[in-house]
Parts: sequence; structure tokens; C-alpha cells
Amino acid sequence: MRMLLRILFLGLAATSLWPAWAAADDCGDAAALVQQAYPKARKSPDGASFTLEPHISIALTRPDSDTPFGLVCKIWPAHDDLLLVAVPLTDSAQSRDDGHVGDIELLVVDRNSLQVRQRLLQPGLITDDAIAIRKIEFDTGRYRLAPDVSAFGLRIEMANHSQPNPFRETDLRLYALADDALRLVLDGLVVAGFGGEGDANCAGSFESSQVSLAMSPASHHGYHDITVAERADTDNPSVDENGECQSHPGKSLKRTYRLRYDGSQYQVPEGLKALEP
Repeated sequence: MRMLLRILFLGLAATSLWPAWAAADDCGDAAALVQQAYPKARKSPDGASFTLEPHISIALTRPDSDTPFGLVCKIWPAHDDLLLVAVPLTDSAQSRDDGHVGDIELLVVDRNSLQVRQRLLQPGLITDDAIAIRKIEFDTGRYRLAPDVSAFGLRIEMANHSQPNPFRETDLRLYALADDALRLVLDGLVVAGFGGEGDANCAGSFESSQVSLAMSPASHHGYHDITVAERADTDNPSVDENGECQSHPGKSLKRTYRLRYDGSQYQVPEGLKALEP
């Protein structure tokens, strides 16, 4: 298991990628959205979810103990006539209290008519276990891949419940809208997380890193390169003679990567690859 904290700090400079998340959900009439996109879906008696044959459920509400994954929507600032929608398709026949099985379908929706313009199924993207999905959200930062191509991000946060061996990770995937099609162009770059090993009180050994992304003037196969700068840190906290927990940071290590588009996707460095769903 990867024990590394990776946090994405995105600059405000014109060439940098700046994350933009919704302060409030933009779904509006979520039931109408689902009915338009899935005409055969059946609404539950309480109105909180829909069911697709044979046993796929779509929750409308925010995640809680009963509905771990809810519909997520965000107006896309780069194309403000469009609404981005992440639809959790949970397989109720295979999901259990300690894990879930399911997919995410991404929709690009016309805000006025609610007509679906593009859709892309992402198999297995809400499948989890002891490392459980905590949050799903859109990132509508300035991902200008080419003069006429914009991308948006989807972030998925996962974590466990272990105090001695904590683990937390947030992964970013980028999707480009080009030639009237929606495509995955960056598959699982770790942008946030936490990990280490300790005594659940103070003492332990932990690693962390900070990663900044910026669009590069250079390009391959028509899309700009993405420069990734990583700063890795370590900490070995311990209790001092007064019983206080004290941090003992090590020397920082810096690395720089260049993500190049290969005509299909950006290649992610091995050390920054997300956990497989």
C-alpha cells in the first residue's frame, strides 16, 4: 500500500492549473436530470434514488450511510451553457457494508434543455473496499490542452479507518471535450493523500509530498505538455520529555516530471499513479 501524502497546489498564474470546485451542488432538479438521461429508470417510493434493470441504483442525495454515492453536478465555466454530471451506478447485488461495486457515467448536459450531449461510462470507478470512497467532485480548473480543446477533472477521495496505519488519497482524472466526443486523457494522477505508520498517539513515520501542475508551451500530438513539480517530505514525530508530541521533519526532496500526450492519454509517472479501483 502506498504510504505517501501527495497534495496538489495549483498556482494562479496564467499557465497554471487552478482547481475550481462547486461551493454548492449545481444539480438543480436531479430527478429530472436522471429521467432525461435514463428514460427507463424507475424512481424509488421515497424519491431518493432510481433503479435501472436489473439491480443498478442511482442515488440522488449527498453521500451518507445509506447512500454512499450521490449524483454530482457542476456548471462548467469554460462552457457555461453546459452542466457536468457524474452519475454513480451502484451494483446493489454485489455491494456490501464493507465495500461497493459500481461505475460512474459522466454526462455533459445542455443546461437549458437538459439534453445529454456527450456521455462516457467509466467502469469500476466507484468500486471500493477497506479503502473506501469518501468524496467525488468535479475540478473545472483551467485545463486548456489546445486552443480549441478544454478539459475538466474528476476527483475521487479514498481513505481507510486505521489509526496505526492511516491512508488517504485523492486521484484526479482529466476528460477532454473535442470533436463532439468526451474522452479520458489523464487516468488517475494522485493529487492528495496521507499515509504512514504510527502508534495512534504520536510516534510514527510519515511521508508527504506537494505537487504543482502547469501547462507547458511545448506540445505533443496537438496537446500541451503538463509540467509536474513534486516536493517530498518526511516526518518522524515523537513525544518529548514533557509529554508533548513534537514533529521531526527530514530534508525535502524535489522532483520534476513532464507529462506528454501520446495521442491517446497523458502518461502518468509510476510514483504518482492512483490505486487501481
